[in-house]
Amino acid sequence: MARIAGVNIPSDKPVGIALTYIYGVGRHSAAKMLQALDIDQARRVNTLTDAELLQIRERIDRDLKVEGELRREVAMSIKRLMDLGCYRGLRHRKGLPVRGQRTHTNARTRKGPAKPIAGKKKVGK
Repeated sequence: MARIAGVNIPSDKPVGIALTYIYGVGRHSAAKMLQALDIDQARRVNTLTDAELLQIRERIDRDLKVEGELRREVAMSIKRLMDLGCYRGLRHRKGLPVRGQRTHTNARTRKGPAKPIAGKKKVGK
């Protein structure tokens, strides 16, 4: 199992897919990087040589913000919005959708499970 940017990459998957296990590397950036390094995306990770793995490792370190550094940057951006008190920051603080989605119905992912209204009791016949 190869280790790149502190993440264990699955060795039985194609390189283009396996690189997406790293936070901050998507399909597009993986494809561009592999094309620049002249490595076929369809090759499995376990068929790569040590030199090719080293090339990928160096390219990611040099060109991309990944894992801890990227997570820290995203968290700091959200914290900045919350400190400013802007609309997006307030939505983050309240745990509601940030990008204008409707909340009257749906938005259960951000709001959590539905809470029953206190005081309303069903009256039987």
